[in-house]
Amino acid sequence: MFERRPSPAILTIGGLIAFLSGWIILTGGVWSASIAAGFVPLRLTSDVASIEGFAPFVPVWLTPITAAFIHDGWLHLGFNLLSLAIVGTPTQRAVGLRGVLVLLLVGAYASIAAQWLAGPSSPAPMIGASGAISALIGAYALLFGGTKAKAIGPIPAHVVHAIWLGVFWTALNLFIGWSSAGSEMPIAGAAHVGGFIAGMVLLRPLLLWRWRSQASRA
Repeated sequence: MFERRPSPAILTIGGLIAFLSGWIILTGGVWSASIAAGFVPLRLTSDVASIEGFAPFVPVWLTPITAAFIHDGWLHLGFNLLSLAIVGTPTQRAVGLRGVLVLLLVGAYASIAAQWLAGPSSPAPMIGASGAISALIGAYALLFGGTKAKAIGPIPAHVVHAIWLGVFWTALNLFIGWSSAGSEMPIAGAAHVGGFIAGMVLLRPLLLWRWRSQASRA
């Protein structure tokens, strides 16, 4: 399901990401912004102030959010904005604006948690909105992906469907992360997995939350 016209909220979120990321790219400040405001796993395990080349000014607990507004090039930025445009509005129609904001916020933190677990001593900064948007993709996949899965014993079909989606997304992104491991800023495959799984886990509670909110206003 692709909405030709993103909702005002999705346009605002995408516009803010595009403006800040575009400004950083145009001014040539991607690397310095990545170190200052990106998520560096090493910051949770070491005192990076003593390491040459590191001058972070954003508290590490806030970097999952600030990192989402930094992209290392137009292709990276464009891909994330396209993903947001495709899944953002349909997902918002299902879970509401509050649900979308929860997905993006929790997805951002789940993505950096997964990335940290994959390499807690890595000095490579993690940047981009991919992890947060992966939570929207996870919710969208369950909402509109259709299910041809069959129940396996006591496991219902919708749970089997979610498991298969998670396995596929995990395998795809771990391969992407492995293939870019030698680059200066490798693609954060584990982060995508963390965000995606968070989105799938959150979908049903968010749907219930919205239904209860609407019922209480009726």
